[in-house]
Amino acid sequence: MMSGAPVREPFAMVPLPSSRSRSKPRATGLTMMMDWGLPIGQQRDWLDLQGPQVDLAKFVVGTARLYDEEYLIRKIELYKEHDVHPFIGGQFLEYVYATQGLAGATPFFEEAKRLGFDAIEVSDNVVPLDAASRQMLIRTAVGCGLEVHGEVGSKSDETSAAVLIDEANQCFDAGANVVLVEGAELLIDGAPNRRLIAGLREGLDTSRVIFEIIGPWIANTHHCDVYQLKKFLIEEFGPDVNLANVMPEHVFETEALRVGLSVTGPGQMAQAAE
Repeated sequence: MMSGAPVREPFAMVPLPSSRSRSKPRATGLTMMMDWGLPIGQQRDWLDLQGPQVDLAKFVVGTARLYDEEYLIRKIELYKEHDVHPFIGGQFLEYVYATQGLAGATPFFEEAKRLGFDAIEVSDNVVPLDAASRQMLIRTAVGCGLEVHGEVGSKSDETSAAVLIDEANQCFDAGANVVLVEGAELLIDGAPNRRLIAGLREGLDTSRVIFEIIGPWIANTHHCDVYQLKKFLIEEFGPDVNLANVMPEHVFETEALRVGLSVTGPGQMAQAAE
């Protein structure tokens, strides 16, 4: 973690919006970065540059199983040195649940805690969960000393706002700290699903909701779709909207979009000096 002399900002005469939380730990305006297997050298380089803009790092799907243990622990520690909270993506737990049932949950959570993870995601993207199983997994994880990020929504089906709100409340009631909304639900025919997003805004405390950004794991997804969804969410909820599934190479661009310095341009024009 970089320390020492105060950080000097270039172009300090250009103000950034006060509505964007800039110091960590942030309560809102969270950015979750995906880690698909970053080597430690690349991870360190990314964090040296954009650690101040990253709040959470997800070890995606079951990738945590593939590391040498010492290497994995070093990665976890490096994130924590930069005040970035690492957690395990939900599809790893789904695999454990599908192959070992509820009996496999406690050993899985205990192992995550032993390795240094402080949080885990509970989702049902691939393996369906009923309300009782979802809440049991969340409560078990909390009992093992883990923070839980619940996830709602489907990668393949369209779900109503009412169903997503009910599932989110199930997560909160069981002890989840935040709920992520599956990114595939937030687009319809390549455009932001305005009706669904409006319903979620009305029915949930969005300060505790993290909206996922879609990516190439969703069929027929284009880079412009990813950008348009981020742009819409920031315009709809402001620069402190919580965003997840941001690739490392897109963290800086996402922050620029939050503060109005991306390709959208300023919201208003100053009167030209005469």
